[in-house]
Amino acid sequence: MIGLKGILKVIDNSGATLAECIRVVRAGKFASLGDEVVVVVKKARSGSSVTAANKVKRGDIHHAIIVRTKSPVRRPDGRYVRFDDNACVLVNKECEPLGTRILSVVANELRTKHHTKIASLAPRTI
Repeated sequence: MIGLKGILKVIDNSGATLAECIRVVRAGKFASLGDEVVVVVKKARSGSSVTAANKVKRGDIHHAIIVRTKSPVRRPDGRYVRFDDNACVLVNKECEPLGTRILSVVANELRTKHHTKIASLAPRTI
């Protein structure tokens, strides 16, 4: 569960590395896997200018989709899944990823929440 001021790792190649949640969109007080949040970029890759490789810079506000959480999530078959960190993928207004690659694993719950583009770009879904 991701709440206000939660720190998220950005796992795409948009240029951001760390982001802070400043608002949960349409999910109540906390966000879980597949939910949309508004984040501010806290740490970006080296170079402060926005280039072709770095689409974002420090201080930018973007929407993001939660792809991994430390809090356990129950699956319909009774198993629980949790990850080592909280991670997100930056998206545009149409909920399409800003980056062209996703660099780490994502949760399988993204497919059921209609984020199939993110799930298909990931090297592995768990």
